[in-house]
Amino acid sequence: MASLVRMARNLFSSSFYSHLLKDRAVAQPATKTIQNAVSQPLSVVRNNITQQIKSKLRSEKQLFFTSSASLFKSYNFRNRRLPVTKAREAYATQNTAVELALNSVVKVFTVSCSPNYLLPWQNKSQRETMGSGFVILGRKILTNAHVVADHTFVLVRKHGCPTKYRAEVKAVGHECDLAILTIESEEFWDGMNPLELGDVPFLQEAVAVVGYPQGGDNISVTKGVVSRVEPTQYVHGASQLMAIQIDAAINPGNSGGPAIMGNKVAGVAFQNLSGAENIGYIIPVPVIKHFISGVEENGKYIGFCSLGLSCQTTENVHLRNHFSMRPDMTGVIVSKINPLSDAYKILKKDDIILSFDGVLLANDGTVPFRNRERITFDHLVSMKKPNEKAIVRVLRDGQEHELSIILQPIQPLVPVHQFDKLPSYYIFAGLVFVPLTQPYLHEYGEDWYNTSPRRLCERALRELPKKANQQLVILSQVLMDDINAGYERLAELQVLKVNGTEIDNLKHLRQLVQSCNAEFLRIDLDDERVIVLNYEMAKRATSSILKRHRIPSSVSIDLDTE
Repeated sequence: MASLVRMARNLFSSSFYSHLLKDRAVAQPATKTIQNAVSQPLSVVRNNITQQIKSKLRSEKQLFFTSSASLFKSYNFRNRRLPVTKAREAYATQNTAVELALNSVVKVFTVSCSPNYLLPWQNKSQRETMGSGFVILGRKILTNAHVVADHTFVLVRKHGCPTKYRAEVKAVGHECDLAILTIESEEFWDGMNPLELGDVPFLQEAVAVVGYPQGGDNISVTKGVVSRVEPTQYVHGASQLMAIQIDAAINPGNSGGPAIMGNKVAGVAFQNLSGAENIGYIIPVPVIKHFISGVEENGKYIGFCSLGLSCQTTENVHLRNHFSMRPDMTGVIVSKINPLSDAYKILKKDDIILSFDGVLLANDGTVPFRNRERITFDHLVSMKKPNEKAIVRVLRDGQEHELSIILQPIQPLVPVHQFDKLPSYYIFAGLVFVPLTQPYLHEYGEDWYNTSPRRLCERALRELPKKANQQLVILSQVLMDDINAGYERLAELQVLKVNGTEIDNLKHLRQLVQSCNAEFLRIDLDDERVIVLNYEMAKRATSSILKRHRIPSSVSIDLDTE
């Protein structure tokens, strides 16, 4: 009992006391009551304090406390400096998140099977993963793309229910790491309520991440505050889109769960920062809405638009003077343009982009965003819909021009991911030809940038396409046989020509090989290397090589059906 009385005395003698009881007429009677009640029970002390406070406030027509119990509850004994409003806000956020989550957030069970890019006719071992998701309008479940990537079977379980329901993946956007699931069972939807999408939270606003992280099977709520809002590298799709950084860890299993602020969704949890503590990222509502609206309008995921430009900042004063930029001008320099983009026909190298859709660009490539925040202008581009026009004002040779550019999603020469599809390949005389992709390079391990073939890696990251449907085709390996003896060290080289004709892609290479009418087939490789085969002998050897290596077909399904 003495300890409780000391607790009450400390309460009213601390800085917290002066914060809550600013009125000395209220504070003095309460202090005096505590000083005279050291040996009294805590309930008596509390009642006396309550009566004196109520009496004084009633006489002055003020309402400060409704009861002394609320005063004791509002004080955090472990951290006396915690403001009452912050404590109540965090408590309310957590409770609201839990109430909403119980009838919306689900656990996703995925069985997936990824392809083997070094042996493209095979798959890797089947694996099981778990994630989270939540119900949105239209009887749909929103989750992360990486939760269902390369899926073969997907199940969903709602909170408090032992039954798992079969789910179908309706749409997947790997660039934005989002996916939509549907469930046909009417029983599943009984009692399920959709969550409403909100707005982008401001800095230091509290959010609650709800999901099923590893370490347990029940639902979990993690609180955090917004630390940063800016474009971030999405690990799954290797894209640069807006993301929200929070000081709550996003653990495996949390992926796909909602981040709730108030009674609305502020984002979708999707990744954390490797090597850091309590730094997680959520996908903001603008990216979510862009993904959902694109699926609804087109029936499938289309992608995020790009100008197809590489730009350089103009922060150096001599650089700005060289390009005749006035002191009041700001912008960035166009250094490289993707030939497949509409901008390739309109913009030129060394153009200075001054504004995008009327929004002025700073010399570092950023534009204003909310209250004294800035964000790269790529965010404005990515939020455009496919085939939508953008007005770009540029400085060219000292003259200003206003140009209109049609925006489209642009595919790179070397794909950065190949989820949910089988790799392409073509085998002839034991020579295995595949298109170069980043997943192929990833087969060299986590440090693939340093361990994969240097020349292929550089081309994958920097080379631009020259025409539509172009691929970099490589000779990935040689399945040894008498017909190809001596060529085994020519693997991992790019294929340039077949019988003197430059190849466009793997399909074109196959056509050139099959249409050969000469005695010998000549294949020109990178680094001035050459392969020459007797065509008829090579055709006969192909079937025996396939049989020996238990390969079902010499060509992948996608090429065989074209």
